[in-house]
Amino acid sequence: MQHTAFFSLAGPLDALPAPGQMRAANFNGFHDLIYRLGGDSRQILGRFGIDPLAIGDADYLVDCKALGSVFEYCSSRFDRSLFGLDLADLQGPNVFGLVAAICRAAPTLGEAIRCFVKYLPVVHSPVSYLELVEGSEVCELRFGGNAMVQDFDGCQIMHEGGLLIAKLLREVGGAGFQPLYVILANVTRQNDIAEIERRFGCPFRKATGANAIAFATRLLDQPVAGASRQLFQLLDGYLVRVHHAARLSLVDRLEDCIRASFQSGHCSADWCANKLGMSPRSLRIRLCQLNLKFSEVVERQRMNAANTCLGRLDLSLDEVAYALGYAEQSSFGRAFKRWTGMTPQAHREVLKRMQA
Repeated sequence: MQHTAFFSLAGPLDALPAPGQMRAANFNGFHDLIYRLGGDSRQILGRFGIDPLAIGDADYLVDCKALGSVFEYCSSRFDRSLFGLDLADLQGPNVFGLVAAICRAAPTLGEAIRCFVKYLPVVHSPVSYLELVEGSEVCELRFGGNAMVQDFDGCQIMHEGGLLIAKLLREVGGAGFQPLYVILANVTRQNDIAEIERRFGCPFRKATGANAIAFATRLLDQPVAGASRQLFQLLDGYLVRVHHAARLSLVDRLEDCIRASFQSGHCSADWCANKLGMSPRSLRIRLCQLNLKFSEVVERQRMNAANTCLGRLDLSLDEVAYALGYAEQSSFGRAFKRWTGMTPQAHREVLKRMQA
């Protein structure tokens, strides 16, 4: 007797950032901060080719060079040498999305940090360089920009990321966590040092190389207060599969985006292009070069998803139709018969016999 899996995923729940992209979650609070500084956030974003409306979606993908240029421009224009820290003050660890969730569910601080190092470049920012350096007494969580991204001016982004990492470490490490020192690159103003120490709650140390947050090695074994074995295993199992899937081609990422859009009703070429950080025209040209049409990619994903959903006998045909973005079961039935020559119900009966 054959058994179906308890659960299965056809691929990542959303499109992954390609090399050179980041999730727009790093812009959380940007409009408010620029307003407080007396600037026009829409004008600033438009100057660097970023859609001011799109950044309201934390999973929108932006070019990391453009994001870095925006932060550096704002730092200079508003004479805020710590602009990245100003923005991070308005943010929390949820900027890291699913990676923050698995860190909170991890059994120990050490396991949380290892997950952070492993998965953040996969699902949030491939531009990130992360490394946990363990000494007998002191550990450093080092972070910086990936050297593979040329001409990336990410000083302010790294400052922002550093403070967000510190917030996550404090949250996961609990009351016993205290950073020993922080290293941030390109801090040139003496007056900024006292402000950095106040915001991080630890001494600032000048050094060359990567940015870092240091803490006592013994804290790696500190239990995480919100640890959840089941949630941790579920998230880790999913992220391991995503990590090894390497779905970085345009078609792979478009397919992931399409699957994620079915129930939202946003399954259009314009919406998907925007989600992927591209113009609709660029998406059409790239697909044409591959001898593909957007409608063909959508139909193929609906066919694959239909076969998976129909194999789940706990779902009614109405629920299957809804999961695929159809308003009515009849519309789904007509499409499925066009694909396979069978009705959904007849196909399901075949699956039942195969599973018996």
